[in-house]
Amino acid sequence: MQWVKKHGIFLVFISVILIGSLLPLPYYIYKPGSADPLNPVVAVEAGYDSEGDMHLVTIRGGRATPLNYIIALFSDYQDIYPLEEVFPEGYDRDNYMKNQLMMMESAQQKSVLVAFDQANVDYHVEYEGVYVVDVLAGMPAEAVLETGDKIIAIEGQSIVDADDLIEKVESYQVHDELKFTVIRDEESFETIIELVPFETDADDFGIGIQLVTNREVELSRDVVFDSGDIGGPSAGLALALEVYDQLTSEDITHGLNIAATGEIDYDGSVHRIGGVDKKVVAADKQACDIFFVPNEEGREHSNYLVAKQTAEAIGSDMAIVPVDTIDDALNYLTDLQIAHGK
Repeated sequence: MQWVKKHGIFLVFISVILIGSLLPLPYYIYKPGSADPLNPVVAVEAGYDSEGDMHLVTIRGGRATPLNYIIALFSDYQDIYPLEEVFPEGYDRDNYMKNQLMMMESAQQKSVLVAFDQANVDYHVEYEGVYVVDVLAGMPAEAVLETGDKIIAIEGQSIVDADDLIEKVESYQVHDELKFTVIRDEESFETIIELVPFETDADDFGIGIQLVTNREVELSRDVVFDSGDIGGPSAGLALALEVYDQLTSEDITHGLNIAATGEIDYDGSVHRIGGVDKKVVAADKQACDIFFVPNEEGREHSNYLVAKQTAEAIGSDMAIVPVDTIDDALNYLTDLQIAHGK
């Protein structure tokens, strides 16, 4: 009897642990992820080595269980959301992941061209229309377009890039119906889509899609990325700095661990990202010395101000550096070299 009682208590204990660790709750938790060195992720042909490392910083998200829900309740840098807010009813998670990976691919391409420009290394670009990366619910495109569709023409006029598409659409009027030429699964078709006002801005109109330009790039030096299942656009600045560092003989890391976050554009401008407080925690845990974050031209509640406040709150010695462009980051590293007399 004593044996049964003892083992019964043990089984109850194991059951509680399993339930606490595995039972899914209707909540989603975002928390600090990792700050991973980019040397294993980015490989530039005939690239130079550096003593230090650039780091890509991530946020981790996942379905809540009783155990991690309780942990998140008492954690300053973990956010809990109702599951329906993160994944509304009817939301296609496969399309979401496809969208995130497409944005990462776009970030990689932008980072390469920005880095090649900065390093004065040759490349050639041909433009071949635009890809749909997301379709907005309730807008006309929802009924006819899908993530991954390539738009190559409007009203018979070829599309060069996303800006060209926007400019062509804006040359028409609200409620005009336009013929879009689309390629899906290597097959072309035409569809008529009406231009309607956006719910969030009645003065603006469109069909309700998010786009990335389809560029065919021929590089004079190959660049290979191995980012796995990391998605989204926020790694752009970090990737651009890593590619630039490998392209140039000068070691811009100065032997330091450098983290960076921010969506980058083809002109080298750096844009706001989400969850910067969690990224500060992740970068500090990895003992990064410097963290470049979007300055957003000094606006209130900018990524930089939130990152600085977070670093102070956790007692981090990491230098939080505001940047609006990649030039700001490179100039900071150049000044750092001068200050150290290198």
